[in-house]
Amino acid sequence: MNPPAIEFLGVNKWFGATHVLREVSLRVAPSERIVICGPSGSGKSTLIRCVNGLEPYQGGTIRIAGRDLTPARIPAVRRDVGMVFQHFNLFAHLTVLENCTLAPIHARGTGRRAAEARAREELARLAIADLAPRYPGQLSGGQQQRVAIARALCLDPGVMLFDEPTSALDPEMVGEVLDTMTALARRGMTMLCVTHEMGFARRVADRVVFMDEGQIVEIAPPGAFFDHPEHPRTRDFLSRLL
Repeated sequence: MNPPAIEFLGVNKWFGATHVLREVSLRVAPSERIVICGPSGSGKSTLIRCVNGLEPYQGGTIRIAGRDLTPARIPAVRRDVGMVFQHFNLFAHLTVLENCTLAPIHARGTGRRAAEARAREELARLAIADLAPRYPGQLSGGQQQRVAIARALCLDPGVMLFDEPTSALDPEMVGEVLDTMTALARRGMTMLCVTHEMGFARRVADRVVFMDEGQIVEIAPPGAFFDHPEHPRTRDFLSRLL
């Protein structure tokens, strides 16, 4: 049996005296799509940022493909775990194509010609091949976020993490990014996504995780989560959001 793609075992984290993750345990199977939701400050983004070492944690264990996440393993994990942020984080002085080839060339040692071919393939899959020669400042927010997704995919990651990828977008740009993520899910990518886009969660997620005050309160398939939430805190959250 294959090990979980990601496994959290009693993970704890503090920011100073603030206990932001409290005994969090969760198993994500290969090709599983997990959506994490919850109120602001519940620990959602912190949890996924621990996966690739962007945030250190002080207790418990995180395993990637069956192996413990240690400081020495973080560079290798970052090559196999793609991440898409709220604010794109594209290099403004590089073209779209250069943004997409930077990590394969410097992190994996891929030759420039091969890296460019791979980048053009991914840009074409996401229907933005025509953006290759442009600079980020010439793109809309939705286009920039789709480029950020393509950039992450150019490393051929086994897992994709999304940290509220539509929260910084104008409403009319949200749909194109969610469509891109939906298409990615159909390719069988393992995904861990923090989002408040509940329509996307219902359509794409295998399971929805609700967090509050640093803890996992409820986990359920989308149908049960939205139609028959068990925990009062989940019901209150959904009533406000929906």
